[in-house]
Amino acid sequence: MEKQYYEKINPEALINLFSQTPVALALLIGSEFIIETANTQMLEIWGKDKSVLGLPLVEGLPEIKDQAFPEILRGVFETGKPFRGYKVSCFLERKGELGEFFFDFVYSPVYDNDDAIIGVSVVATEVTAHVVSERELAESEFRFKELLLNADYATAIYRGEDMVIELANEKMLQTWGKDQSVIGKRLGEALPELEGQPFMDILKKVYTTGISHQSSEARADLIVDGVLQTFYFNYSYKPIRNAKGEIYAILNMAVDITEMVKFRQILIENTQMLKRSEAKYKNLSEAMPQIVWTMCPDGKFTYFNERFCEYIGNANDFKKNNGLVSIVHKDDLPKLKLVWKKAMLAKSDFEMEHRIMNQQSGEFFWVLTRSVPDLDDDGKIKQWIGSSTDINEFKKLQAQKDTFLGMASHELKTPLTSIKLYAQMLERSLKKAGDEKNANFARKMDEQVIKLTSLINDLLDVTRINSGKIQLEKSSFDFSQLVKEVVAEQQLATKHTIIIESNNPGIIFADQNRISQVMNNFISNAIKYSPEASEVIVSSEISENRVKFSVKDFGIGIPVEKREKIFEQYYRVTHDSEHTFTGLGLGLYISSEIIKRSGGKIWVESELGKGSTFCFYLPMDVN
Repeated sequence: MEKQYYEKINPEALINLFSQTPVALALLIGSEFIIETANTQMLEIWGKDKSVLGLPLVEGLPEIKDQAFPEILRGVFETGKPFRGYKVSCFLERKGELGEFFFDFVYSPVYDNDDAIIGVSVVATEVTAHVVSERELAESEFRFKELLLNADYATAIYRGEDMVIELANEKMLQTWGKDQSVIGKRLGEALPELEGQPFMDILKKVYTTGISHQSSEARADLIVDGVLQTFYFNYSYKPIRNAKGEIYAILNMAVDITEMVKFRQILIENTQMLKRSEAKYKNLSEAMPQIVWTMCPDGKFTYFNERFCEYIGNANDFKKNNGLVSIVHKDDLPKLKLVWKKAMLAKSDFEMEHRIMNQQSGEFFWVLTRSVPDLDDDGKIKQWIGSSTDINEFKKLQAQKDTFLGMASHELKTPLTSIKLYAQMLERSLKKAGDEKNANFARKMDEQVIKLTSLINDLLDVTRINSGKIQLEKSSFDFSQLVKEVVAEQQLATKHTIIIESNNPGIIFADQNRISQVMNNFISNAIKYSPEASEVIVSSEISENRVKFSVKDFGIGIPVEKREKIFEQYYRVTHDSEHTFTGLGLGLYISSEIIKRSGGKIWVESELGKGSTFCFYLPMDVN
């Protein structure tokens, strides 16, 4: 009987069936769907071997008996209409365990020479990994949006070049003076008053270039409660990328600082009037919510308003005997003295965020201190007129932002790891199939995932640093050997020649992984910022019981006025060809914190147009 069926099968149908390999194929004969043939790919999908050949399908795969497939096959066999399934769930027993898998498949009728249906052909492709990845990505995106909706600061997401409002939490809607009806609309349509203001152009630039934008005290005119009003914000626009590294949306975070800006504007606008009338000056300062004070050139208080007493406690002990430095947190004091010294020499304003202590509670809180010099007719400083604004809540918001970035970055790592694995599996599969072109695309996708993972790791490091949770696992290791390993790894990825100059420093006691991270950052930056050069020089030596490590490049160099900022968070050196230099501006900040916490020192020596040398010291003492 089987031979008769086989002889009646149209040869062209068989040729068409097996020409589609390496796709999984099977031929089911008769109304009982006898497994006439199944190629290797189909047997692997079923989790079976060749012993199922010749058996009815539900005997060979008993686990599908109560699933939809036998009924679908019967419909194809009886009606002759093909059936196509996409991402269909199927429970199969593989290696003794029942599991859920997903497939794209086609059931087609098989005819004999008399056009009678004698069986059904099966063509299937397993898409389990793709479906699981989609589910994980959807769950991650859902958690990400939940975090944004519940954030304590105004947050929104704009999708696509048209800036369609995909998400806006309650605080952002309140900021706009709008309700949920704006969700799904273009930003320009929802807030027509933005026309003529810079925000839409900035958003388009961020979307086009992928470069984040931050702004402080930016003015925005918005229609709130039916009236066009002026507000001021600290805000940021950050591009959001998909797994391929393509920008598909922009994340907008904002903090309303209108009141702080207005009060400061009042203080500046009235400085001249206050000079002419000390009485009016004192009355006005007492009415202000900020701490207002004056100091003589040597730093002793000469006046402060009642807000000083409310924030600091008993003020009598400070009047004429102490200055601002006496109530500043010890960790902020060195920087405050440096900023004040520079302002004294330049006779210019100074501004700084720092912590001050309440004398009664002993607790510290954050303030923004700004002071202007009052000069006499000879240009000498008579006194400092200053204010300290309570920004403790804003600092809490910044901490919440860091927490959010840490959580979001952590959540993104899991799907990225899966995507990387799938990309590698896809590359191997395509290479095995001889499809080198698409295998190359899969490899490039894997490389972009690695870059994105590196950026996320930098964000996680920054949040750990800002929260004081970064850990150093110190141990003794051979510094020269570490240098060789780092250089060997970097040399594989660059056309620059990396030259090692070393006098064999020997054993040091530090966190080897973190020091390796700093070395890698120095070398990769040297390569990135010297695109026209052909070599980079890496040096290590012993000096005064310290090991010195340096990386010299022959690139664009750094202007003198920007060298102090180079190790600040999110800071990047600008250049005529800045768009060619990618990154978040976090590497040197993270490196700086690692070296400081290791008891060392980090600095840069540079000449504009001739190159830079980045250096750090570490103590040799292993005790």
